[in-house]
Amino acid sequence: MPRFEYTEGTSSKFWEIERKDTVVTTRWGRIGTEGQEKTQKFKQTYEALQAYQKQVLEKTKKGYTRIKPKDTAPAAKTNPELEAAILQAPESDDGYLVYADWLQGQGDPRGELMALQHAQRQAQGAESSSLKRKVAALYKKHQGTLLGVGLTSMLGEKALTLEWHLGFIRGARVAAPGFDSDADFDVVETLTMLLRSPSARFLQELTLGLPDNDGDNEYGDLIKVVTRLAPKTLQRLFIGDFVFPDESEISWVKLGNLAPLLKALPHLTTLRLRGGEVRLGPVELPELRRFTMESGGLPRPAVQSIASAKWPKLEQLEVWFGSEEYGGRSRPSDIQSILDATGLPNLKHLGLCNAAFSDELATVLPKAKVLKQLESLDLSKGTLMDTDAEVLAANAAVFKHLKKLDVSQNQLTRKGVKLLASLCPDVAAGNQRDIYDDDEGGRYVAVGE
Repeated sequence: MPRFEYTEGTSSKFWEIERKDTVVTTRWGRIGTEGQEKTQKFKQTYEALQAYQKQVLEKTKKGYTRIKPKDTAPAAKTNPELEAAILQAPESDDGYLVYADWLQGQGDPRGELMALQHAQRQAQGAESSSLKRKVAALYKKHQGTLLGVGLTSMLGEKALTLEWHLGFIRGARVAAPGFDSDADFDVVETLTMLLRSPSARFLQELTLGLPDNDGDNEYGDLIKVVTRLAPKTLQRLFIGDFVFPDESEISWVKLGNLAPLLKALPHLTTLRLRGGEVRLGPVELPELRRFTMESGGLPRPAVQSIASAKWPKLEQLEVWFGSEEYGGRSRPSDIQSILDATGLPNLKHLGLCNAAFSDELATVLPKAKVLKQLESLDLSKGTLMDTDAEVLAANAAVFKHLKKLDVSQNQLTRKGVKLLASLCPDVAAGNQRDIYDDDEGGRYVAVGE
């Protein structure tokens, strides 16, 4: 519940307010007391929201100041030797179970939580259901100890979601609250508290939604926090988890300079990026298996960074190039090293998507060295037309080994779709787009703005 305080002279007062759907609850009194409480119920949600906002405005005009929650969790008990064993094999249960025994011996409730969650994973039927209830009850009882007041207060919002695994946070998603939220939620502060929390010391997956629903969506401050505080166990990172165009146009979201972040996280196995105005710099991710870059206009320097990246274990590569109008000015020559499979011995799935130069791709792909090692090829959202389908169909033999070819959301007619339908066992060709009669020959990518 958001809290406001007013201290001046002999006055020392607090005021708290909370809205849940159509109900607004306020609490007030002298600081140090429980105070009084009042509940108002409205017929419509928007009426409750208006009442909430009006009362907050009135209190701030009177000099009340919003008190931001702080991370007040008690200092966690630690054992560096046992933690090091978990860090060496974060996917194995063994290190966690040894640590759980030690924590229970210290009287730390996290140890019991770890043991219960492990038992639940092994159980079935009624026993599993019973253990699930015990886990939920124990977590609720000790939530303040496990997370601290600051993070606990944020859990009521969809902007912070957590996935627990053997007593620790394994996955987390942080984002600005929705447009209809009245919460005072600082996404940078919340991410900082999360990554500093003892419960996130073995975090493996992190997702960042929109950083701001009201202004410019720039990830710069969030990127700095992740660069500085992300644990070594972090393996999967998704920056840009939003629905376009419903929440924001993809090109309106600015990823910014990610070079320091990538340098700080060499152990990543999965990296997914969505947005525009991205800078990658030299990329060296020796453990990466999957890389996805979704953009409405990917700058040429970023494309060149991807093409020259060092990721020898990469199995899946997907790049959305976008339209020239939004900065996507690349050509097949910019990705020649990818087409030649340079430094990509394990690549099995390649996506060259949302490309304004699909016609040029159709010409060079049949001769691309990388094609021989691929299991799937994704050319979706681009500008393939029937003339390009004819080029691909004329080289049908080089595509037959593929398990899947995706040419959906291009600009093919029934004739073009039919030409490509038998190139490999699974050809996805739905949702084709119209051709515009203009000076550019009618070509336009599926995702631009």
